[in-house]
Amino acid sequence: MKVSRLFVASALVVVASSAAHAQSSQCPSGAPLSNAQVSQDACQQAVDLYQYMSAQLGTAIAGGNATLGQGGTMGGLGHFSIGVRVNAVAGTLPQVDKFTQSPNGAQKQTLPTEDNKPVPMPTVDAAFGIFKGIPLGLTNVGGIDLLVNAAYAQDISGNNVALTVNGSKYKFGFGARLGLLQESLLVPGVSVTYLKRDLPEINIIGTSGNDELTVRNLNIKTTAWRLVASKSLVIFGLAVGVGKDKYDQSALVHAKFSQGLQTATSSDVSLTQVLDRTNVFADLSLNLPIFKLVGEIGQVSGGSVPTYNSFANKAADASRVYGSVGLRLSW
Repeated sequence: MKVSRLFVASALVVVASSAAHAQSSQCPSGAPLSNAQVSQDACQQAVDLYQYMSAQLGTAIAGGNATLGQGGTMGGLGHFSIGVRVNAVAGTLPQVDKFTQSPNGAQKQTLPTEDNKPVPMPTVDAAFGIFKGIPLGLTNVGGIDLLVNAAYAQDISGNNVALTVNGSKYKFGFGARLGLLQESLLVPGVSVTYLKRDLPEINIIGTSGNDELTVRNLNIKTTAWRLVASKSLVIFGLAVGVGKDKYDQSALVHAKFSQGLQTATSSDVSLTQVLDRTNVFADLSLNLPIFKLVGEIGQVSGGSVPTYNSFANKAADASRVYGSVGLRLSW
């Protein structure tokens, strides 16, 4: 009997502890009717907005293949590739204009979203051959390419949400490709790539009536490892790959709550978030006389993004399908 009571008591303590942890808010509560308490619910929604959107933006900037349609290395000095692409995630956008806030502290609720909305990101990619590799039968092994990229972000507004860029709208990244097999008539191209793609610093401001949710100085830095294989089939080319992504994200968040004559603004909340995801993709390219027209489809999954509020349709860490289309010139 004593053992059973002890077990029950221990279980209740664990459950209570878990519930308290699950209900904790990242925004300070303060005393009753204080500025902090009145703005806490709006502040927590701003935190969740950051967590929800930064994961999708990370996928949009990281994309799939480091060079669309390319599996092996370029073939040494004098060989290069330059391409433009647009990545787009099948995103889910929070409907901030339909959010409701309480002046009585953070209140858990399901926040409305709009599913299957594209989250686009245009980028420019370049690859430069550095080392051809060591001859081995019908191929070369150990070739090396230098990879360079530039992402572009622009100001966007709509549905009571405004995205603005701080400073330069461009962000440059870099990486390298190591050739395991150089593509030849009979041998596919196989390589391992490492690439950094970062997002220009942005602000996100969402309004719901007179309330305002603000995410400032949002930085998203991505690193991507890829194992890719490709083969050109005269007119068409195929490439498939798998890899790991890491999104390193940070921002400052605050909110303003207004109801009648009551107005309260929260203090800034500094946030960081690291998300690791698995990425799989496939490319199909059309070999035109000068350019290659390439389409890509991929999916990311894994990692955990806990949010205080839940979101309709999909969670912040749900798997996401993305696509890319681009033109590439190679020499």
